[in-house]
Order: sequence, then structure tokens, then C-alpha cells
Amino acid sequence: MFHKNIKLILAGLLIGMGIWQFTDGEIGNGIFLVFLTIFPIFLYFKNEFILLAFLKLRKQDFPGAQKWLSRITNPETALVRKQQGYFNYLHGIMLSQTNLTQAEKYFKKAIELGLSMDMDLAVCKLNLAGVAMTRRRKLEATSLLNEAKKLDKQNMLKEQIVMMKEQLKKM
Repeated sequence: MFHKNIKLILAGLLIGMGIWQFTDGEIGNGIFLVFLTIFPIFLYFKNEFILLAFLKLRKQDFPGAQKWLSRITNPETALVRKQQGYFNYLHGIMLSQTNLTQAEKYFKKAIELGLSMDMDLAVCKLNLAGVAMTRRRKLEATSLLNEAKKLDKQNMLKEQIVMMKEQLKKM
């Protein structure tokens, strides 16, 4: 993994080389180098290891996702703020299967750092509501479920929210 500043330096060098190729009369090479600049800029905002961990999670490969996330050694300096949020979000999802206390800590940190998509934020709040339900904190679980329902604009979590509200009524 390249540090985020190295990615920006690499993008600057590619742009510089592209401009040099334009002035040298090599228009095709210049266009190629300018288009090649897209990759380091994209990877500045979307960390490659987080993307690979998401792909592993889609296949329900938790050890594989953990392996990719463990390659990020110092997330506070190597990642931008939203990437840190997703780093904690992914750790929370993986730990929600085994250790609810740690998962709750990671989910709260992910919400604090921010997530780009409302759907991810809704899943995070839904998981926090589940943790609150297991700890018998009915008021907190209800407010988190309502927030998750507001954030779920495509109604992808509707069944889970309804099921959790039914369980809250039984408490």
C-alpha cells in the first residue's frame, strides 16, 4: 500500500509527464498519461485494501477480508477520514458475529468518522440497535432503528427493521 501522499505525488508526476509529452508532440502518449492519472487519484479516495476487503465480505469470506484489512498498518495516518470510517465499519461487521462489545466500539467509531453512503450508515445503526437490544437498552434501540429506517431509502433493510421492532415489542 502506498501512503496517501505518495499517491498524490505519483498523480502529479503523471500529469507532469503527460504535459511534457504534449509539448514534445507526442499527443497519444500525453493523453494516455493523463488518463493513467485517474488511478492514483481514485486510490487516494478509495483505499485498495478496503475495496478488496469489501469484495471478500460479499463472498462471506471473513478470514480473507480480515487478511486484507490487516495489511493497513496505521489507519490514522495512511487513510483519509472516510476511509477510516469504512475501516472501522468493516471491522465492526466482522466482529458482530463473535464479539458484540468490540463490534459496538467499531460501529460507533465508524459513525463518528463518517460513512459516504446512507445505506452503510443505516446498516451500522441497525447493527448498533441489535447490540442495544441484546443489552436490554430498549430506548436506545428504538431511536437507532428509527434512524436506520430514515436512512434506508431503497427499503433494503425493511424486513430486518420490522423484525427488530417486533422483538422490541416483546421486551
